[in-house]
Amino acid sequence: MPWKNQYEPKITTAEKAVRAIKDHHRVFLTGNCSVPQTLLDALGQRAPALGAVEVCQLLALAGDEYAAPQMAPHLRINSLFISANVRPAVNEGRADFTPVFLGEVPHLFSRGILPIDVALIQVSPPDDHGYCSFGIEVGVTKTAADAAKIIIAEVNPKMPRTLGDSFIHVSKLDYVVEVDYELPEIQMGGNDEVADQIAQHIAALIPDGACLQTGIGAIPDSVLKYLSNHKDLGLHTELFSDGVIDLVEQGVMTCARKTFHPGKMIAGFMLGTRRLYDFVHDNPIVELHPTEYVNDPFNIAQNDNQVAINSAIEIDVTGQVCADSIGTRFYSGVGGQVDFVRGASRSKGGLPIIALASTAKGGTVSRIVPTLRPGAGVVTTRNDVHYVVTEYGVANLYGRSVRERAKALIDIAHPDFREELAEEAEKLYHFPKHFVPATSCPE
Repeated sequence: MPWKNQYEPKITTAEKAVRAIKDHHRVFLTGNCSVPQTLLDALGQRAPALGAVEVCQLLALAGDEYAAPQMAPHLRINSLFISANVRPAVNEGRADFTPVFLGEVPHLFSRGILPIDVALIQVSPPDDHGYCSFGIEVGVTKTAADAAKIIIAEVNPKMPRTLGDSFIHVSKLDYVVEVDYELPEIQMGGNDEVADQIAQHIAALIPDGACLQTGIGAIPDSVLKYLSNHKDLGLHTELFSDGVIDLVEQGVMTCARKTFHPGKMIAGFMLGTRRLYDFVHDNPIVELHPTEYVNDPFNIAQNDNQVAINSAIEIDVTGQVCADSIGTRFYSGVGGQVDFVRGASRSKGGLPIIALASTAKGGTVSRIVPTLRPGAGVVTTRNDVHYVVTEYGVANLYGRSVRERAKALIDIAHPDFREELAEEAEKLYHFPKHFVPATSCPE
């Protein structure tokens, strides 16, 4: 195989490979369950010899050693979506947060807004033609690697070979570090009574033939459980997890009625268990594509009956959705919420849904609030919101006045907080407590 002549001379150790990283370099770190762990460890060992290296990342399922206080003079993280391992560093000022829609992240690299010196990636072994698959994380990584001056790749036989626009030829790799370790696994959400109640409301909204955007967590996992009697569901989503496998095996998720990539499950990345990784390996129904393609609202809208299910930290009675911070404390990021809300809203028969439990902190705090906390980030504006779902029901805010929105949201708030919310809404928006919306308003 001629490609071996290009591949084998590039094989080296992680310690030698990371010597390519120099002071003031910007390094892209592949995220999610594809974090190149051996390379990250080697970078941590090399860090004391480096100065002012920027590590650009999104959600990273990795340890926090490279984000420790003593690393600050050597490695400074720039997170475009905050994961738990770097959250303290961001909120203590030792790391940076760059807000950006997930669908636009790759443009920062390809257009030179955040030029990449070195990309640390993880891929599958090369096929007979010398192509490695980015596996379970294609979304942001493919474009970042294409834009990088130097590519250092872990090649792991445990990485599944996913199809779609998901390949890189060995000729593009500068350093190859062969590894063999199990990928991190994320378990599906456990039994959650509130999530189940929310999921039942959402499932009742979803028609046969719908195309789903669904993520990971208790609510998305619960929704999938209540779709087993549906027919010909499709998938176009930034990520998916193990829950879709059961629907495929039951003949529910066929993608047969999709109007964009019919017959294919389209995603940018996935988070799950070994069962998922085995399912997607060389599976022609699954295609992974770069995030600027998957999350483009124009592409999303080409799916008829696109259902977008997203979450929130809190939502005010006018419909403003905070999903990235708790007051001034940054928590996560914008992600793909707005990409899919806008795509679904423009889809024929589309359903943009924001789902959240009505309370937090053991029922002591309402997540439907008169106003967002000071400093809270508005991820999805009140102009974009259509459906809001809690365990107490569904509120359709689209086309409704502020007073009508307040009434609809208070109706699905926890009963313990409804009176207080009505009183505050009356003060803020001249909302009469016993206001009844016009019968012509959408249900």
